[in-house]
Amino acid sequence: MTQTLITSFLKKKAWFSLGFFFFCCASVLGQNQFLADSLDAIHRAGSFDEKDHLKILELLIDEHPDPKEVILYCDELIQRAEEAGEPRYVVEGFIGKGQALRLQGNLPLALENLFHANEIAVKLKEQGMIGKSELNIADVYLVMGNNDSALEYYQSSVKRLRKKQDSISVASALINMGDVYNQMNKPDSALVFLEEALEISKALKDDLRNAYSQGNIGISYALQGRSQEAQDYMNSAVVILTELGDSYGISAYLNYISDIYLNMGNYSNALSFSLQSIDIAQEFGLKQQLSEGNLKIAEIYEAMGDTIGSYKYFKDHVAYKDSLTNIPSVQKMADIRTEFEVSQKQLEVDLLNQQRKTQNIITWATGIALFLLTIVVIGVMRRSRYINRTNRIIEVEKNRSEMLLLNILPADTAQELKERGKVKAKRFESVSVMFTDFQGFTLTSQDFSPEKLVTSVDYYFSEFDKIIGKYGLEKIKTIGDSYMCAGGLPFPSEDHPRKIIAAAREILKFMESAEKKNDPEIAHFDIRIGINTGPVVAGVVGTRKFAYDIWGDTVNVAARMESSSKPGKINISENTYELVKDQYDCTFRGKIDVKNHGNMKMYYVNDRKKLKPEKSLAGLSASSK
Repeated sequence: MTQTLITSFLKKKAWFSLGFFFFCCASVLGQNQFLADSLDAIHRAGSFDEKDHLKILELLIDEHPDPKEVILYCDELIQRAEEAGEPRYVVEGFIGKGQALRLQGNLPLALENLFHANEIAVKLKEQGMIGKSELNIADVYLVMGNNDSALEYYQSSVKRLRKKQDSISVASALINMGDVYNQMNKPDSALVFLEEALEISKALKDDLRNAYSQGNIGISYALQGRSQEAQDYMNSAVVILTELGDSYGISAYLNYISDIYLNMGNYSNALSFSLQSIDIAQEFGLKQQLSEGNLKIAEIYEAMGDTIGSYKYFKDHVAYKDSLTNIPSVQKMADIRTEFEVSQKQLEVDLLNQQRKTQNIITWATGIALFLLTIVVIGVMRRSRYINRTNRIIEVEKNRSEMLLLNILPADTAQELKERGKVKAKRFESVSVMFTDFQGFTLTSQDFSPEKLVTSVDYYFSEFDKIIGKYGLEKIKTIGDSYMCAGGLPFPSEDHPRKIIAAAREILKFMESAEKKNDPEIAHFDIRIGINTGPVVAGVVGTRKFAYDIWGDTVNVAARMESSSKPGKINISENTYELVKDQYDCTFRGKIDVKNHGNMKMYYVNDRKKLKPEKSLAGLSASSK
């Protein structure tokens, strides 16, 4: 089988046209199947050399619409590539398997395969493959709702792929970064990435990424309240995806279009689109889309006053959602990532130790040569001074390394890392998570030089560090202009909800005092604060440096509390309110729709009730720290 013949099959896709946007699902799902069947016939014929066989399997993985079949092809590709000594195809096999498992909802196993692909790519020093594996790892975290980890991997992926000038993969990463910002309810930021992705896709005449760019732009417009433009973009996306036979994208955008009609009060159209969405998802076992589709139909029936119908679909939504995001799966994914990334860091440490050994050999050889050329007494003295100096340097570097480790990790976590070489992820039943975000940061930053902007952010975040240290809280990370911290870990405590609110109030006072100073060298921002309390999973992550991180629904809801807050306000969830209502006066401010949680109550924190002064909290935290 020649490459020309293989390529010809890619060009023989029989597209069909649409009249109106309503279509027959059986027709939609048959397009890539035709091409896949043709490639499979070639694959089964077997009259070609091994390299062509590997290429055909790679094409089957890319083109087949059924995740179950894709997994079988991936296993065969991995086995044949390992026997043929073709590691590039091994990486492609693990990536393809990870993608298919993600679509089936088996997120822990998907992540395990993708990290294995990344590990092989790192050993091969193939930046493009590393970037592609990171892109798919980010996709898994996006499905989990772990936006921080998703953005971390997308950003790393884009940097690598831009250097390799892999425009197609760059466009994919930009599309999904836009999706993350849409989920964070930041459509303005999302549009920056999505419009670049659309421009790249059009230049490459890439219909698939063109469709996803337009579809996600439609979602951004929907979040901005531009319903007609949103519908137009998503309609255009589904028309293209229908021609391509992309069941996952069609199912997703049908459900988004249903949401637009639901908001317009057009229940008939809303129900029609959601039913089509879950029909496609059911056919291909797409658990995420089945979960979201059933939730949307439950909302439609609720709006129509049909409580029984709503309850039926909501139960199905919960069943599919639990299969995607249950706590054991989150724990397993945490362990997979922690073990992988700590092992990667261990490789770096081993390499550094080997380099030091080599340097020591060179140093000793030089010392011996000098010793032979000098007087014995002088040589001994110099060697003695050298050894003492080397020992002092080693001791200083050792202390410096330990201080650095304690600076980026909690003390018990750092100790566990030194003793065991890795850190096991842990579940904490009650943790308070706080997010802060500067209002209008993107627009304001355009008026300042990069130097002034960095100086300003450092000015604010340095003071935030002091404040949360005062109350015994743990800084988790900063993401652009967003600051994240938590209380109740790594050492469980009972007073973390009170401490984190006290810290939040002090942050607000600091922001007010900074504005009154009117320092021309510091940019001034309004700040939003959101807090939620609940269970989290915590562990050590990071491919280039160790970082203590947390994730789970509690974190996602805290981020939603922040994005729904107002400048100068502390917005807390009902979970946190129930724990602090005896200490703080709070104002109920209504409910907000939180993905996978339905409507959640929110409260603004006002003044502290006359019980104990806030400074006593700082005193308690200082002693416990």
